[in-house]
Amino acid sequence: MAAGTSSYSSIFSLKNSRPPDDTVFYSIYPDSCLSSSSAEDLHSLHLQILNYVQPLTAPYIWQHQPFSLSITPAPVPHLSGHLCFGDNLEDEWFVVHILFEISKRFPNLSIRVWDSDGEFLLIECAFHLPKWLNPETSTNRVFLRSGRLHILPPSIFQETPNLEDALRLLASQDGKDSSTSAPDAVQLHLNKKIGEYPERAYGNVHKVRVLVPVSVAWLLRHEPCLISLSVEGFYDRDIDSMKYAARMERLLPRGKQEEMVEVVVRMSRTMYAQLVQQKFQAPACYPMPERSNVAKYLEAELGMKIACGFEMMYQMRKKQGAEGKGSTWEAFRDSLERSGYFKGLLPGSNKYKTLLEKAEGYYQNSSLYSRARNLKDVDLDVDQFMKDMESVMGLRGSDKNDSDIDLEEGSSSDLDFDDDYEEGSEHADDIDEDGENEFMHSYSDALNKELKATTLDKTFVHANEETSKKKDEGTSNVDDEMEELTPVDVDFNLVKNFLESYSSQEGLSGPASNLLGLMGLRLPDDVGKGK
Repeated sequence: MAAGTSSYSSIFSLKNSRPPDDTVFYSIYPDSCLSSSSAEDLHSLHLQILNYVQPLTAPYIWQHQPFSLSITPAPVPHLSGHLCFGDNLEDEWFVVHILFEISKRFPNLSIRVWDSDGEFLLIECAFHLPKWLNPETSTNRVFLRSGRLHILPPSIFQETPNLEDALRLLASQDGKDSSTSAPDAVQLHLNKKIGEYPERAYGNVHKVRVLVPVSVAWLLRHEPCLISLSVEGFYDRDIDSMKYAARMERLLPRGKQEEMVEVVVRMSRTMYAQLVQQKFQAPACYPMPERSNVAKYLEAELGMKIACGFEMMYQMRKKQGAEGKGSTWEAFRDSLERSGYFKGLLPGSNKYKTLLEKAEGYYQNSSLYSRARNLKDVDLDVDQFMKDMESVMGLRGSDKNDSDIDLEEGSSSDLDFDDDYEEGSEHADDIDEDGENEFMHSYSDALNKELKATTLDKTFVHANEETSKKKDEGTSNVDDEMEELTPVDVDFNLVKNFLESYSSQEGLSGPASNLLGLMGLRLPDDVGKGK
């Protein structure tokens, strides 16, 4: 069992390979990076930060990948990382909270954080920012330091500062009264948002009881965060990966004879919605209970989706040649090589061995080692495992994270304007109902005229279409310019096209099924066929 479990756990321990869409990026610059500091100092800081944040991140389940840092040697030596948050914005703001806490614990650091949209912290505080600050003028001006947001003003740098000059200025500042500290209104607004964490992030973790094969239970017991890979594999499945789920060769080798166990799984609420909202037929080889026991069947159905997600992710990564390359120690050692830690020494030399032993000591005291040590020689004691499962099930009924999260009081879109807000600006409330109806009628007429000149008009169903046809048969000589325009039946066309889109998905994930799931609706498989 040990050889088998270690082989697929190595694949599951790989870093997430999703493209950087919906991704938050961050860079941590120690003041010492501006001097001739050694690579060893940066590695020491790296491990100190990882160990500091480990208690913060341990109770949390990330949507796609955990918070991580790596050493970047150029252009200025620093620590950097990125995290794909996907559909779960809680991940992004939890990262911001972690970075603020790091800046408080290590005051001699300057931190940058941004996402696919740019400086999203400025977007959050948009109504309180000075007028000169915009996306074009914010380059190398926005940092976190000592638990506060810092904005480098034009009174110090009229032109866009380069990164090293900006870092030197920040390193020379002292305390919250520094000339670079953002206005108090900005700090208060940002602190109100971040102050909800980490409790809000922990409240986003959902517990659910499922029935899964013993191999899947083993994975989730030793590495609970791997649930994110399972949900990703299931939610992003395609025709090729579904072939692996149909056979379940790795995680269900004995088919319906495989031992099934009941476990409590922790996942984000977004993951839970992604699993529940999609209808998925269990593979023929998968053991499912009778539908008469509804509660047990639902537990087994959710567990089946998790198991299939693991199988698809495992097989796809194995196919890509990833097996055996997931060692966190190897990744850590490679980062040391790239950053020049070994100073060009030959492997096997006495000095090289000394540095290697020191690095191993750092690694074994880090959270990386504590997370990975149960994976590279594992012997699964089935009897002890079942006892552990029973102890976990003793927590039945103690779930207090299932309560809904209270909605936050306002956001950046609330009417929280500064003194420069102009009262004469236009609001949606200024448009009365008559004016809105008149606009919509005019818009509809213009749209119909455009459609009449194209074949696109034939793809829409119009109101009173049958009456219109009869009229056309009796007045075929009426000039087209004088023809009565019948409006498009928007509601009917929306529903018709929506159902056709759902039917074309053939049970796979897609826009229509995702939208229906968010609305809490489930349609039969044959909907829209032949209609």
